[in-house]
Amino acid sequence: MANPIVLLSLLAIICTFATAFEPSPLQDFCVADFNSSVGVNGHVCLDPKHVQADHFSYSGLHIAGNTSNPLGSNINRLTVDQIPGLNTLGISTVRVDFAPGGVVPIHRHPRATEIVTVLQGRLRVGFVTSDPENQVFTKILQKGDVFVFPMGLVHFQQNVNSGNTVVIAFLSSQNPGVTAIANAVFGSNPPIADDILAKAFQVDKSIIEEFQSQFN
Repeated sequence: MANPIVLLSLLAIICTFATAFEPSPLQDFCVADFNSSVGVNGHVCLDPKHVQADHFSYSGLHIAGNTSNPLGSNINRLTVDQIPGLNTLGISTVRVDFAPGGVVPIHRHPRATEIVTVLQGRLRVGFVTSDPENQVFTKILQKGDVFVFPMGLVHFQQNVNSGNTVVIAFLSSQNPGVTAIANAVFGSNPPIADDILAKAFQVDKSIIEEFQSQFN
């Protein structure tokens, strides 16, 4: 007879994996019903009688984005909001266009691991591990190269090509979320108290106020 302690340990591990990510579908699909007033963790399923092929489709990912902005990048995110058929499937995609020197600044996805593939150009990528190590893993990718950003870790991308760079990425969530670190810290609403940020960054409050003025 199996040891009860071992069985309980295995059950705890199984439950941990079962609840750590988005739930597995219990049917062929669950197209998001954006008109439902029912609140769930995700979206209510649309009546299958009303589902169409267009709910699983998106056109235009081949179109280059406008990179004439201060960051020199354009992000076209395709989550469940753009493709309702992604609901409960645990995946989404994104195209990023970079002008020379363009960046996707330091950010994190609270609900997803990300894997990027360079379609054109050269890209510097990297992520930082959690405290206390704060180790940086960084690499320059060429066309056809792939890189993984582990779930929840802060990461960045920079075009180091003389021309434009294009990447496509896939994320392990229908709605991975994005926390842009600079925006969150200096552009929160209402603002984080400047004395808290001054101590956190070990700088004068006037510097914090200058940073906050750039994001508000």
